This record gives sequence, C-alpha cells and structure tokens, in this order.
Amino acid sequence: MTRLRKDKVEHSRRSFLIGSVGSGLLMAFAPSINALEVVTGGASKQLAAKSFNPTVWFEINTDGQILVNIARAEMGQHVGTAIARIVADELGADWNNVEIKHVDTDPKWGYMVTGGSWSVFQTYVPMSQAGAAGRTVLIDAAAELLGVKPQDCTTKNSQIVAGDKSISFADVVKNGNIERTFSVDELAEFQPKSPASRQLIAKSSQALDIPAKTNGTAQYGIDIELEGMVYARPVIPPTRHGSKVKSVDDSLAKSVKGYQGYEILQDPSDTVQGWVTVLADTYFGAVKAGNAIKIEYDLGETANVNEQDIISQGETLARDKTSGTLVVDKGDIASAAKNAKTSLESVYKTSSVLHFTMEPVNAAVEFKDGICHVHCGNQWQSLFLPVVAKAVGMSDDKVIIHQYYLGGGFGRRLAGDYMVPAALTAKALGKPVKLVFTREDDTRFDCVRSPSVQQMNAYWDVDDKLLGIEHGAAAGWPTLAMAPGFMPEGVDKKGKFDPFSIAGADHWYTLQNHRVRAINNPLAQKTFVPGWLRAVGPGWTGWAVESFMDELAHKQNEDPIDFRLSMLDASGKNAGEAPVSVGGAKRLAKVLTDIRSKANWGQTLPKNQGMGIAISSGQERDMPTWGACVAHVEVDVESGTVKVHKLTGILDCGTVVHPDGALAQTQGSMLWGLSLALFEGTAFENGQVKDTNLNTYSPLRMNNLPELDISFVQNTEFPTGLGEPGLIAVAPAIANAIFNAVGARVRDLPIRPEAVLAAMPS
Repeated sequence: MTRLRKDKVEHSRRSFLIGSVGSGLLMAFAPSINALEVVTGGASKQLAAKSFNPTVWFEINTDGQILVNIARAEMGQHVGTAIARIVADELGADWNNVEIKHVDTDPKWGYMVTGGSWSVFQTYVPMSQAGAAGRTVLIDAAAELLGVKPQDCTTKNSQIVAGDKSISFADVVKNGNIERTFSVDELAEFQPKSPASRQLIAKSSQALDIPAKTNGTAQYGIDIELEGMVYARPVIPPTRHGSKVKSVDDSLAKSVKGYQGYEILQDPSDTVQGWVTVLADTYFGAVKAGNAIKIEYDLGETANVNEQDIISQGETLARDKTSGTLVVDKGDIASAAKNAKTSLESVYKTSSVLHFTMEPVNAAVEFKDGICHVHCGNQWQSLFLPVVAKAVGMSDDKVIIHQYYLGGGFGRRLAGDYMVPAALTAKALGKPVKLVFTREDDTRFDCVRSPSVQQMNAYWDVDDKLLGIEHGAAAGWPTLAMAPGFMPEGVDKKGKFDPFSIAGADHWYTLQNHRVRAINNPLAQKTFVPGWLRAVGPGWTGWAVESFMDELAHKQNEDPIDFRLSMLDASGKNAGEAPVSVGGAKRLAKVLTDIRSKANWGQTLPKNQGMGIAISSGQERDMPTWGACVAHVEVDVESGTVKVHKLTGILDCGTVVHPDGALAQTQGSMLWGLSLALFEGTAFENGQVKDTNLNTYSPLRMNNLPELDISFVQNTEFPTGLGEPGLIAVAPAIANAIFNAVGARVRDLPIRPEAVLAAMPS
C-alpha cells in the first residue's frame, strides 16, 4: 500500500529526455536524475541506445503523427484517450494526428496497475509536464528554423506559429536538430496549462479506440491465436484451497474428437491447488472433454462451508468491540458509549458478489527463446508477473505479459491468477497453450467480493446531541490474499489492515468521537480468494455509513440533507488540502446542496413512492471525488418489489479531462450500483458459489433501467477518478428512498422483496 500511495502523490522524480532518434522525435522519462550523472552522451544518443531503459511516453514522426504509449489497461473506460489528450493539449497538437498504443510489461514502462480510478489522477501532472517539455523543445527548434524568438511562438493544431510565420511539427522533426534533457527541477517548473488556454482537455471528443472496437479490429485476450497452440480448459476443484488430485479417469474423454490428454498441475506459487487442465485441438473439444473427465479429490477444509457460516462469523467479530484493527480513533468512543443517554445499534450485511465480465478470463502462453510470453488482458501486471515467474521457475525478467483489450475488468483482472494454469500447462506440454474458461469455470474461479457484516453504533448525550459513532466492518480482504505488502499499520499500531476493504468508513463528516475497526473474516479468507470489485470497500462501507446516517437523521427528526450538511463543516482533517482535496467537505456540501435543488427534494409524491439521498467521497480519502445521489423509487406493498424510477447524480471530480468518457463511466457505475442494490448476489454452498451462470445470477436487466440525470460540477481543480465513485451512493440512496416510501428500513444487500415486506410497519 505504501508504494501505491507514494506513486499516487509523488508523481515523478525522473528527468525527461527529448531527442531525434532515427526519423522521429522521441520523448521519455528517465529513472532518476542520478542516472544522468553516470551516463555520458546527449539525449538522442541515450534514447537511441536505451542507455538506462527510459520510460518512453510519446513520439512524433516526420509525418507529424504523435504516438502516445499507454501503460494502463483498456476495459471500456477509454483511459488511453484521456491520457493522450493531456499530452496533446500541452503540446498544442492536432487531435487528428494522435494515436495510442497499449504496451507490454517491459520494465521501461514502470509499475503497471489499472484500478482504483487512479489512471488520470496519477498521470495528469507527469503527462502535462512531459507535454509542456515537448512543446518547449519544438518551439525552440522552430524558432531557429523560422528566424524568430521562442517567446514569440505558440503552438496550435500541430503548428508552431509566430506572427505570420508558421511551421508544422512534422517539418520541425524533419529539419530540426533536437537535443534536450530536463532535470527533475526543470521539469517541475512546468505547470499544467491554465483552463483558459486548454484546447482539448474538458472538451468533448470521440474516444480513439472506438473505431477499433466497432469495426472488429480490436484484439482482446480471447482473440489471440499462437502458431501450433493447443486449447486447454481447467477443471475447477471443489475448494479454492487445499484440494488434492487423487485420481483421474479420462476414459470417456478419449472419445471426444481432438482430445489430447490432461495435465495435473504442480504449482510452486500455490495459486492453483488441485488443478487439472484438459487438452484438445479445438476449444469445443476442450470444453467437451472437460465435461467428460472424472477426477477424485482429497477435499480442502472448506468443502462444507456455506454463506451463513461466513456471515455468522462476521456477526460475531463485528459485535466484539475488541476485534480488528483501528483505522480511525478520534476522541473517546468508549466514554461516549458509557455516558450516553440514548443509543442506536444497526447491523448491515452484504452478500457475496460476482464480477461476471463479458469476456471470461483466459490466457495464451508460449515459451520462446528462453522467455515465457503471456498473452491476455490484465489490470495489475506488476503484481502477477512475479507470481507467474515463480510458478514456472523463471526469473521475473524472463516473463513478458503482452497486453490486450479487456472484455470487462471491474477489478476481476487485478488478479492475474488465470495466467498461472495456462503457463504451467504450456510448460508441461512443451507447446503454446490457450487456456479459456467457460462461463461456469470463470464463475467458480472468481475472486468474489466478500460477504460483509458491519455493526454501527451511535450515542447521544442528555441534551440529545450526537456524541459519536462506532463502526466495525468484517469481511474477507483481497489485499491480504494477493498483495499483503500494501497493508499499512492501524492507528493503534497493533496490526495491519486492508485499506481497500475499509475505505469509505473514514468519511468527511465531522464527529466528536469516531472509531472505525477493520476486521478480517478468516473463514471468508480460507473459503475463497476475496477480490476487488468495482468501488471495492466503499461499495459496502458506503452502504452502512449512508444508510445509518439516514437512520440518525430520522431519529433526530431532521431532514436527511440538513442533517448531513450540519456535519460537513470542513473542520480539522476534513478541511482538505492542496492539490487533491482542496475545499474538503465544503465541496461535498456543495454537491449535496446542488442535488437538493436538481432533484426537487421534498416534492410531494404519490403513495408508496419516496426519494432517498446518499453521498460519497469516492473510493479513497486521499483521492476524493465528491458525489451525491438521489433515488426516486416506488414500492409494491403487495409483493415488496422495488421499482427505481430515477437516479439523479452529481459529481465533483475537479477538471473533467474527457467529458464523454466521464459520462459513460458514471452511467455505467450508477447502473451497476443499482444492480448491486436490488439484483446481484450469490451465496456459498459447500465451499463454492451456487450461481455459475446468468440464468440464476441476475444482474440489472434492460426492462429495469431508470431515468438517469447525471451532471458534473464545473471547476478547474485537480482531476480525480471517475471509474467507481458513481456506484457508491446508489444502494443507500435506494434504501433510504424505500424507507421514505413505505417506512421499511432494509439493511441487507441485495434488497430482496421479502426483506422489504418483512421490514414494513404492521
């Protein structure tokens, strides 16, 4: 976690090289200024020789085409377009001349991860500085060619203009002798363009990858074909951990056309345990043979675990005030509880949730010239490349992950576990292997969003003043399972916690006393690999926080918006700080105030209809995207069915770099929030999820789509993320609307009709 947060805040301590290489202009970050002190030669020579593996960011050829290299995964969010527009705007480029390329795991690209809504947030400053440095050298070279002063030049539409003279980027690259190194300090002097000077940022445009995605030329991981490859399908064992193969009977599989046998995998990385992969010369043959093969196992210890077992352990842990690790400990909550005149206790639960990406996980692997080549779509290459290397017994530098479009990520492909069986099978077979999971295989191997239990306690003094809130949250932790090195110490220094599983609980409301405990559920941890699912922690912590805030407002007979505004005073740690959270809770209060008007809060509605409010500050406190959602719902009091008529959302993400992408992201995330609120959820039965396909696992369908009214606060603050924030406030807003409609306070996700009926006043 330390490294990720450091990378997010300390954007760059690298110098920047710009030089003529071959017939083009290459621009790249170098690892550090210290490297320059020991490397001789100019920028062009160093770039051409790749003297210290620079991170190549963009290049301009003699036709004026600008290629921006993208080290982020593309899974529908158009991340390449957003990053390229930052560079192009600073350069003063013609957008029609810009192209993007998604890169592999060559170390020169640096640490590779796409998630957490971090991409634009992390790259805005360094890419702005890189573009500004490129503009500077182009102007200097153009000024010499034109016989004018650099200070008299500007760039626009890939032209350097000085009065009535101009020259294209292409001609500068052809004729200019460009050679420049910017030190760290020199690079830091470049500030992003003023809003008034922007030509591309915050302006509407079509994403660069849309043509490829619509004309069929975009390559996804599942499209890859390797010469001489064999198809493989995994047989998923009865438990994620601890299963061992006792025997294999493939007598029925031998009658399948094209069947080529099976492999019992031995995995030094322990990623896959008790695995068999079935081989055939076609995908259909591998699927059919996989259905025919019979395997006997020694079962892992969780073979009889059910969902309620996990929930029950979570309830016990959350109820125990000594359990877990303290994440927030402001004031003296124990004293507040002891001296309280009145109190309120509520328990919120969420069920297991699956990812169900449109493209099931897959990987194609080939060993060639001493290198393990992995072909797939992945979100966190730097996390799982070493795991693949360990599995196949090679050093990290002998593994390359080739990146492709993702047919849905949503956090599932932050885990690259599906690469491991493909690599092990290819190594054992001595041939290229393409491993494709069926929908059922993919679901049973999913990194599930853990079921959760959250206990909320509030306390009031003799004057009915709110003293404080205590929040205990128990769940399985994905970071503990896959990246324990990113887990920080709790504030009490008595243990580590998964920051991604408790984010959102350290909210921006000002409370006199506030305690948050992050609690790992060990039974969840043993039963499956907990995963990161879109919005991660706030997808369920926000459910408890915002539903409970509504309960407190009603207990105090206050309007839910007025109640929230009274605690969004931006005092103390909630004041925010530059550059990311300027304004702090005041910006969240503005969003809340704006949505009151936009949604016509307080309007008279027909019987059994209601409106509910919820807010969020994005996925993480140190990268806040301020948001609010109002849900307008109708409840059928006979069946308990909830119909969402409209979702109104307002988000403040600072500068909206790519408005079209921002809107699409938010539409998708809000609809997923609705899906999680009313429809999505599975349960564990005998150590496995019971729903393995979309015939029984039912996400939001077209006939349940509500009206969406989405807007963004227009300002020029530092841009923050938009991949996940729209999701967070939707479920609690719906629950709060249900209460306002029919008086039913629901506390479990998904919200089932029977729960609504049970909660209705008699």
